[in-house]
Amino acid sequence: MKPIIFLAIILTLAIYLPACKKSSGGGSSNNDRLKDSTILYARDIYLWYDKIPASFKARDYADPDAIMEAIRDYSIEPGFSDPVDRWSFAVTKNVWDDLSQGISSDFGLGIFYFASNDLRVSFVEPASPAGKANIKRSWQIKQINNSSNISTSNINFVSNAIFNSTNVTLLLGRQGKADTTIALTAATYLEQPIILDTIYTTGASKTGYLVFNSFLGDTTKIKNEFSRIFNKFNTAGVSDVVLDLRYNGGGYVLLQDELANYLAPPAANGQIMEEQKFNNKYSNYNSTSRFSRKGSLDLDRLFVIVSQNTASASELLINSLKPYLNVQLVGPTRTHGKPVGYFPIPVMDWYIFPVSFRTVNKNGEGNYFDGFTLNHQVGDGLDKAWGDITESCLAAALKYISTGAYARVVDPNGIMQLEPQTETSNDLLGAKRFRGAVALPKNLR
Repeated sequence: MKPIIFLAIILTLAIYLPACKKSSGGGSSNNDRLKDSTILYARDIYLWYDKIPASFKARDYADPDAIMEAIRDYSIEPGFSDPVDRWSFAVTKNVWDDLSQGISSDFGLGIFYFASNDLRVSFVEPASPAGKANIKRSWQIKQINNSSNISTSNINFVSNAIFNSTNVTLLLGRQGKADTTIALTAATYLEQPIILDTIYTTGASKTGYLVFNSFLGDTTKIKNEFSRIFNKFNTAGVSDVVLDLRYNGGGYVLLQDELANYLAPPAANGQIMEEQKFNNKYSNYNSTSRFSRKGSLDLDRLFVIVSQNTASASELLINSLKPYLNVQLVGPTRTHGKPVGYFPIPVMDWYIFPVSFRTVNKNGEGNYFDGFTLNHQVGDGLDKAWGDITESCLAAALKYISTGAYARVVDPNGIMQLEPQTETSNDLLGAKRFRGAVALPKNLR
């Protein structure tokens, strides 16, 4: 039996019995039992379970999500002055069922600031209301609901209008075309995490480019898409790959494994990809994944476009491949820094996700809570469409492939350094997307 599913069964039995016993007196409400069970799980499976004080009172919190957020304060790691857990969470089962399948109910567009007073569309989900309205990445948002006060100083208004509303009206600027006003109504749609795949000729060689926005969704469909894309790359004789994970906040570890197997060189076959390590109560469930190569690419290097929104399963992919490939990281900022993961634990009508395992690569390297540093810093080309070879991040990778060097950086801190307020605002906007490495039982793969 797969360790994760067996572990989930053991946990359910371990928690169910004391929870039932506690309720036998008839003095506890269902809400209290929900909170009691939530903290019982945390005291058992949480990676830092032994740091949660006996005095912690789960019933003082509103719901399981508030409890998960509270226990983050006890995630103490050597070498880090602050708690490292920024992710433990809980959601109702119906919310997770949609999220895990890539089902969203919103406008279907991402936004980031190109500058403090320049708000741009960063990506659009094709099947969403924004996609059906033909809105494109790089378009400038000039007004929201007839208000032009949309700079970083009014970030709460912007965030609420785009992410917490059912209707919005946007005035959009399009390069070379007249401005257009578009009204959107939130609707349910299926996300398409593969945004673009294409091939460029760089000198005498060919480079494959893949924009991949999430490791969540229909796993069978995504695996089939990987097969199609890498068959295309193989047939074309691709010798380099640029993998764009700049907005990929993670998802299923099994999809990370699948993608890693297409990118790994022949020498990695059968070697350690990653290890999952639980707390000392569950060390018997530690597991090791090994490469089982797919396709016929023979890469000796990989270019990955990243940002502060590149998290969890995306970082796991980078870390897993580093012992075998020259992994070059290009983008505006270091990655998010999430070398840990969780799996859904059912508690009544909720799922809770306490951080439950850490991951390390073949060399035992993990603990990148500060994120991965860049090989070359360059601004996010929010003023360019996906696949535009003049888009700053893609252009930097293609230049290295064709010349063996990145463009000279005049500013030693990187091209297009963002103002602190702009970077903070973009962190807030990026936090609206899921960040996680989720382990699934074998029968759900």
